[in-house]
Amino acid sequence: MDMLLLLAAALGFAWAKRKDQSERIALLGNVLTRFDIEKLMESLTDGYLRALGEEDAERQTQVWSYLEVQEQTLSEQFTAFATEFATQDAAATRVSRLPVALPYAARWWPSAGFDVREAFAVHARGIASVIENQAGLSPKRRAFTLSAELFLMQHTCHWYCRSKTVASARLLARHKTAYQQVLQSVSLETRDAYLSLAGQSVSS
Repeated sequence: MDMLLLLAAALGFAWAKRKDQSERIALLGNVLTRFDIEKLMESLTDGYLRALGEEDAERQTQVWSYLEVQEQTLSEQFTAFATEFATQDAAATRVSRLPVALPYAARWWPSAGFDVREAFAVHARGIASVIENQAGLSPKRRAFTLSAELFLMQHTCHWYCRSKTVASARLLARHKTAYQQVLQSVSLETRDAYLSLAGQSVSS
């Protein structure tokens, strides 16, 4: 009987976890599909590698100029996405700070989470700020910082849909970059705002 109860509890937990994650994926995907954010990210990442690998200075300048148009488009699209996602119901946009996914944890323990709508607003400001380049960063440093901003934004999306642990693992697998490294590489303004919202330190 005990084994049957444990099995029933495990199946119930797995079902609730899958349902919670499916609802989050559907909500985020429904808004994201109206934009080309992921395609623009991939294009920019490839473009940065091409520019950095270009030995001819004139040709490199041309590549940077071409990428500026895509950067501006990405910034505009993500700002529009963040604005639209901000209209979603607050109960469905909480993210649990727990390292592992517990079904609906962000709803029954809201104080242990944060609102992903606010995180997306932080990302939108951070991406736009780096692209505007008021800090006067060199093209290489600017590309490095913007890449970190985009990777952190992508990490937030995965964190919202799954968990922080899964998001960090995907970041490492896809971009060969650790979560802590990304946090240290974004702009100071983004890092301070993001950590204040997520309630964590760079080393966590």
